Amino acid sequence: MRRGRFLRAGTSMAVAALAPAGARAAGAAVVDYTLTARSFAWRAAPGVTTTAFGYDGQVPGPLLRVTHGQRVRVRYVNRCGEPTSIHWHGMILPNAMDGVAGITQPAVENGGTFEYEFAPGPPGTRWYHDHAGPTAVIRGLFGMFVVEDPRDEPADAEFSVVLHDVARLPSIDAAMHGTSDAPMLDPMDSPEMTAMHPGDRMGDEVAYAAHAINGATYPQTKPLIVRVGQRVRLRVLNANQTQTRYVRLAGHPLLVTHADGNPLQTPVSVDILRLGVAERLDAWFEVRQPGAWLLHALTSDPLSFEQAVLVCTPGMEHASPLTDASTLGGATTFTYPLAGAPGTSHFVDPSSAIRKQYVLEGGDYASMRWTMNDQVWPHTEKILVRRGDDVVVRFTNNADMDHPMHLHGHTFELVEFGGRALRRPLAKDTTLVPANGGTVAWRFRATSPPGRWLLHCHNQIHMMDGMMTEVVYRGP
Repeated sequence: MRRGRFLRAGTSMAVAALAPAGARAAGAAVVDYTLTARSFAWRAAPGVTTTAFGYDGQVPGPLLRVTHGQRVRVRYVNRCGEPTSIHWHGMILPNAMDGVAGITQPAVENGGTFEYEFAPGPPGTRWYHDHAGPTAVIRGLFGMFVVEDPRDEPADAEFSVVLHDVARLPSIDAAMHGTSDAPMLDPMDSPEMTAMHPGDRMGDEVAYAAHAINGATYPQTKPLIVRVGQRVRLRVLNANQTQTRYVRLAGHPLLVTHADGNPLQTPVSVDILRLGVAERLDAWFEVRQPGAWLLHALTSDPLSFEQAVLVCTPGMEHASPLTDASTLGGATTFTYPLAGAPGTSHFVDPSSAIRKQYVLEGGDYASMRWTMNDQVWPHTEKILVRRGDDVVVRFTNNADMDHPMHLHGHTFELVEFGGRALRRPLAKDTTLVPANGGTVAWRFRATSPPGRWLLHCHNQIHMMDGMMTEVVYRGP
């Protein structure tokens, strides 16, 4: 499918799978929201009730939407019983608004409030989550934030799809100590599974009691109703805190146009979306005939079809949906090389660039160390920059599992993957670094507001066990 034909002009009938947190005044200079974090008993699935944390009493939190160019003011009220904060993932904003407890602001204590105000950007699919407590995100403090781009071609229907999972809380402590016996749940023929060595003992995986989309498990998930002839936009977020997710819409190719909210230079058609922890993909499909289809995560877990939602035309809500096998064989999966078109040589660093190399290691059984250059936070090597500097960061991952590395407060370009330069660099804020010697390179310019910006693995266990550093702005 050619993009020009697929994204033809039309009347937008935007439909969100999550309700906005409050009225958004069209054209208003400042959009006001209030978010209140509370603990509550959440029935995530039949027979599965947990004490969750949620913004405004729901998991995920409310969908926040603004138009690029508007400012947002969020009054945050913490009533969940432990210190928390809100990080605005993928945003370039004043450092004091980044929401990292102990780095950019004090944690908001139970009963306290904090007011965030900034101009959200860049436009695209962003999200927000706690960045203070060791378990608050895993227990439900996250939500999607859409910064609408007036330049986007309109969709006939749009849905937010947040994949998340219900953790067994005792397993989190075991995972932090490297002694968990929870299994990996990736498809059996996935890179995650094939990267494991015979006899490997994970030790750091979190056990999950249920797998959800938009706060529910299938068949309790709310159907996404579409009509024949519509062009539908899916904004998909992997809010799981430890595991990559593979997503497929049965019977439909998906045209990926944005990664981490940022436009791809050339959209790519795929069968399966691969999303590391914290990644987002915007994918479009056309409804060509009446029917019912399952949008679901592909895993090796017997409960895999819990993480699914029905996509159907009117009147087909109770039909048996078309499904696909929970394997990757024979299907086209979204990958960085597919979108970035690797060349034949390494990326050539600008001569003036600041260069930093990080070797990612650790994760031995019964260990609490995930390292960057053999150090754990806060002793890891920082990247010191001055405003306007070009920075090239290279990662080599010697562990036997991928690491989703995330940079706060910047959009970087993924310029090299597996030792080959990408002819179409990908604008991102999070990328998976492949296991067993895999390499990637980022390039960014230090043009963000001054301050301390974290760079860390977004696997919650790995970050808490030390895989984190900072980009620190020095004087002018």
